[in-house]
Amino acid sequence: MSGLSDGERDVLENRLIAHGCEVLAIEQDGIARLASGLGAEFARAARTIIETKGRLVVCGVGKSGIVARKIAATFASTGTPAFFLHSSEAVHGDLGTVEGGDVVLAVSKSGEGQELLAMIPVFRDIGVPLIAITGSVASTLAERADLVLDASVEKEACPMDLVPTASTTVALALGDALAMVVMREKDIDANRFAVFHPGGALGRRLLLRVRDAMHTGAELPVVRDGALMHEAIVEIVNKRLGMTTIVDDTGRLVGIISDGDLKRILMDRSDVLEVPVEEVMIRTPKTIAEDVLLAEALERMETATPSPITSLIILNDDGSPKGVIHIHDCLKAVR
Repeated sequence: MSGLSDGERDVLENRLIAHGCEVLAIEQDGIARLASGLGAEFARAARTIIETKGRLVVCGVGKSGIVARKIAATFASTGTPAFFLHSSEAVHGDLGTVEGGDVVLAVSKSGEGQELLAMIPVFRDIGVPLIAITGSVASTLAERADLVLDASVEKEACPMDLVPTASTTVALALGDALAMVVMREKDIDANRFAVFHPGGALGRRLLLRVRDAMHTGAELPVVRDGALMHEAIVEIVNKRLGMTTIVDDTGRLVGIISDGDLKRILMDRSDVLEVPVEEVMIRTPKTIAEDVLLAEALERMETATPSPITSLIILNDDGSPKGVIHIHDCLKAVR
């Protein structure tokens, strides 16, 4: 584009944008047609997967194989034991990984792939149900499958109507729909989902709880309600959490003073160091249970009213402070 004039560059960019929008519109239409035609066969396929005592084996080759691999990964990560079986490798020995009690989900645009068709007699001998996702409900695969999910499209987004584009999008969306309804029926909640994602940011967001990051013991800022503000300031500075809890003679939490409170007090009073903490403390500090997910703790702090806050207090059963969780601890852990 370096040799183009400004006008020529604008024309080219507009043409590229228009072509991109055309591709997305074709693929959007394919998914809309899929949704409008979803029926009893889809429900039966989902029920077959839910009820299986074995694993879901997802087969395909070429572009369909790539889609099949993703579908298998989605099922495996949402509570359904599943794996991808490449059709070409299957007919050269890997069919031995399929066992009685499994369910096979075959993905094929044409439904006529020879490797895939060659596996069907083996599936029959083993006695495993065969679900087909295919772009041709009149194909050999569709004829021999136990259940058929129609993933046909009116046309590909390719200008020659050849490159798998809309068809792979529709097949992938259909696989996602199956996986999500199965996940919902199996009642996979955030806690169970986290078991399958222990690593990385997603795992941290789903697994880590307030107790895993809160400050306790010597790190916990505490002053008595009879103390003066200069003691509270020393505690805030030394514990470096931007706040301190205030407790009564029994150790029960009665208030909190934060950096923000201190700034407001400094603007109102010149004798701030000699002010008793109970005169200026916030008497309704925000608390949270230690078993709450860190992601939820972060959301509570960010959405607190009338304005966001930076810390939450964790209490013992007797009402005494057990720990403090700071917004920076949450951000470090879940983002």
